[in-house]
Amino acid sequence: MTEIYVRLACADYARIMPLASGAVKAEGLDLSLEIGRGGSWPIRADLLRRAAMGGELDGGEGSMGAHLRRVETGDRSFVALPVFILRGFTMRDLYVRKDGPVRSPRDLIGKRLGLYNWFASGGIWYRHAQASLGVPLGSVEWHVGDIEIPGETQQAAQVADLPSHVRPAPAGRFLAEMLIAGEIDAMWSPPRPKMLDTEKGPIMRLFPDFRAAETEYYRNTGIFPMMHIVVLRRSLWERAPWVARSLTNAFAAANDSFDASQRGFPDAFPWMEAELDKTTELLGSNPYGHGLTESNRKAVQAFIDQALDAGIIGRPISVDEYFEEFLQSQERS
Repeated sequence: MTEIYVRLACADYARIMPLASGAVKAEGLDLSLEIGRGGSWPIRADLLRRAAMGGELDGGEGSMGAHLRRVETGDRSFVALPVFILRGFTMRDLYVRKDGPVRSPRDLIGKRLGLYNWFASGGIWYRHAQASLGVPLGSVEWHVGDIEIPGETQQAAQVADLPSHVRPAPAGRFLAEMLIAGEIDAMWSPPRPKMLDTEKGPIMRLFPDFRAAETEYYRNTGIFPMMHIVVLRRSLWERAPWVARSLTNAFAAANDSFDASQRGFPDAFPWMEAELDKTTELLGSNPYGHGLTESNRKAVQAFIDQALDAGIIGRPISVDEYFEEFLQSQERS
């Protein structure tokens, strides 16, 4: 069988490196991965943009939230694969002012909260985490804008689409400086603020022991949040539907290869094996697993439901509708 050339882009996640290096192969594909560098936020944002725009790439890393909005409007120009390339817990990303009024989750009720992007996948999971803390969506005043650098979160282009109860940050103002100045009382932010200092302030985490808070979230919900997936251009999928299965299997094999390497020698960190044992005890043997497993389905549906509650989509959407083409390609196999 002649291999099909496929070019994808994604950030430089350690778990994809066996695939990027060629140690793991995608069956039937001549796969080229364009990857980011140094965990850079701007480079990651540019790769996501290029994967979704123009014709130079066949797809790549994509926002779960962006694909959800496409599905709602009937735009099936991209096919979503259940390759959950970016996951992460979120309690570590909730910041407060050291001398401010917020000392516990309940203190958030009635307060002013900053958020980097109302529509982003991370923002959806932040609100899900907040609800799990007993702070409903409508119990706070929302302010949306960049954290510390102009355009770092691509919020400006979406200000016009904000719901009426969500306020954009004033022009030229950043959420971190608004937090320090007392103009907001807390903020959710994926980039770590430069002024973060858990001991001295002025910005500190609401949960300095964020591992304990995130462990509690997992025990209560059973969810390890996923933010990004892999998407393919529909034109490629229509030409060769089996590509969806091949790529999903390849990313899963790369994930398995990475996990095996973490038990090898030498360790990346001195107590890596003890850390792996502790994490596995809580999250199971394959927390980064791909595919439409029961736990992944549960998490994706929770994500969709949270987006519906926030007004990001206007109708219920099922997991099967979200991954419709992938499921069709499985049936054709």
